Amino acid sequence: MTSQTNTIPQVQDGDVLYDTSEKIFPDIQAEEGQKATVFIHSVPFEGSVALVNLLTSTRLQRKGFKLTIVLYGPAVLLASNTRGYPAVGSEGFPGNLAVNKQLKILMEEGATIYACRFAMGALYGFREDDLIPGIKAFNPLDVLDSALTAWKEGHFQLNTWTV
Repeated sequence: MTSQTNTIPQVQDGDVLYDTSEKIFPDIQAEEGQKATVFIHSVPFEGSVALVNLLTSTRLQRKGFKLTIVLYGPAVLLASNTRGYPAVGSEGFPGNLAVNKQLKILMEEGATIYACRFAMGALYGFREDDLIPGIKAFNPLDVLDSALTAWKEGHFQLNTWTV
């Protein structure tokens, strides 16, 4: 018995395999004064959730939303200004500082970013002085109140948890 193999051409760099021209949903832009708050409770580098949240946050901001990001639980570690290997600011592997870079881009473009003091100190021994400049530490009681403020003010909210 002989086996038959169907041969198809191998893909090449630059081959387009998907229809990128079709967009199903409308490209919604923020109306004047609309706000968005992104709550992140995610372990850095444990999957792509945290980075995807930051990229989505960048997209929200560029759609015109006044953006706030609330980092709590393990997500406070995203805000570390001491990351790098073998030296602070050096990428130990390609993309090692992608989160830091994205947070800085967000702040340069106008986002307000907060990190929970309780998670920083009680969970990780992380000092406020270790935060990326521009990220503001906040009281743990503000986690709930930030969500209630966003709700009261009609913000679009994105909430993500990983544990």
